[in-house]
Amino acid sequence: MTTKTQTKPKSGKTLTVVQTGSLFGGKPGMRETLLGLGLGRIRSRRELEDTPAVRGMVFKVRHLVKIEEKGK
Repeated sequence: MTTKTQTKPKSGKTLTVVQTGSLFGGKPGMRETLLGLGLGRIRSRRELEDTPAVRGMVFKVRHLVKIEEKGK
């Protein structure tokens, strides 16, 4: 059995992504993107590594999330 391990971001920058909007009435791609970010309910919050992939996902659902940048 394999286990997931949490790794620290290499760049040292993280983004805190907070969901502010509902998925109701949204397209399926938006639902999948939010689930990929680890979100799913309003006011859910995740701290993610600041990478181009994460930035692209956040851009796709920018009207449903709020971003708080953190750096070292």
